[in-house]
Amino acid sequence: MKTAQTIEKDLQIVGFRIGRETFGLPIGAVREIVRVPEITSVPNSPDFIEGVINLRGRIIPVVDLRKRFGEPVGAPSKKNRIVVVEVENRSLGLMVNSASEVLKIPPSEIEEPHAVFQEGDLNYITGVGKLNGRLVILLDLSKVLQRGELKRIAETEDGTGVVAAEKTATGAHAASPTTQGSQATQAAQKKITKPAPGKQNGVLANK
Repeated sequence: MKTAQTIEKDLQIVGFRIGRETFGLPIGAVREIVRVPEITSVPNSPDFIEGVINLRGRIIPVVDLRKRFGEPVGAPSKKNRIVVVEVENRSLGLMVNSASEVLKIPPSEIEEPHAVFQEGDLNYITGVGKLNGRLVILLDLSKVLQRGELKRIAETEDGTGVVAAEKTATGAHAASPTTQGSQATQAAQKKITKPAPGKQNGVLANK
């Protein structure tokens, strides 16, 4: 016998902190969370674009959400993380102060955003969840970055990929057999001694 009662599933989100606030993204939008590796800066990019990282062979742009939200960045910390997400079929890294494990919030504990959040630059807030006495601000990732900003990030990623490919090609050329042979020849020449007495134009190699 079927009952009309339905069980609402908890909303699973990935929580992270920016300043003193906790934000959350749907778990389906997050690919992984990594420690902050070496970041390569990109000239002429917007201030909130920190640069790009090489994540297992993939070039991924990194957006500093602290700058995007107008929060002070402060000194680098071991707790800083990069949340790798998928936006419009592109991988993107979000720099945050720290990231936590998956949080589960019952739908009954999520409130719709206030009207003031639905206008202007705050329309990326989809709701506010209550969890263990604290508030979690839920974000719509597609609205955190405007379409024009996403385009610039895509250009940054594509442009850097070309540069990286050129650097790889240059490195391969430097390690080519011709270059290696030239280095070996130079090393061998250093071993050649002066002509022995009584020899004209003769050379003896050290054994």
